[in-house]
Amino acid sequence: MKKTLLAMVLAMAMGFCAYAQKYAYVNTEYILQNIPEFVKAQEEIDNLSVEWQAEIENLFAEIDALYKQFQNDAPLLTQDMKNRRENEIITKEKAAKDLQKKRFGVDGDLFKRRQEMIRPIQDKIYTAIEKRAKQKQYTFVFDRSDNSNIMYADPRNDISNEILRDMGYEPAKLDEQEK
Repeated sequence: MKKTLLAMVLAMAMGFCAYAQKYAYVNTEYILQNIPEFVKAQEEIDNLSVEWQAEIENLFAEIDALYKQFQNDAPLLTQDMKNRRENEIITKEKAAKDLQKKRFGVDGDLFKRRQEMIRPIQDKIYTAIEKRAKQKQYTFVFDRSDNSNIMYADPRNDISNEILRDMGYEPAKLDEQEK
């Protein structure tokens, strides 16, 4: 009897706890696209990436031209001249690959630039979400950006626009289906 009563009390307590949990979700991609500083930073990073990629492609084009010239001249060159030209091509190719790694590598210039420009914006969003969650006593705030595992979410629980307003931005008028 006591076990049954205890089980019922525990079940009711768990039911009340589960019922009391509040949750919301945001779409950080939508939020980012509505922050002019992010859009500007992203454009700058994209332009920088294109510029650096063109620089690297030019280096590889020069190397390719040197290699073709070497192939054409090879029958007329002495072994010593061949070795020097091969070493020149190898050195330039190594330098181009090093530059490519420096610009686009894991800890490359592009990664660092993105961190320095976008990280403060992301931190600002996180702080706004955390503040709103504590203020409204949300137990969970999920992110519904692309690659999300949320299959369905009631639009009434989306606080993305509130987060934008909390940060001082006016959200774009967006149809709920697009969000």
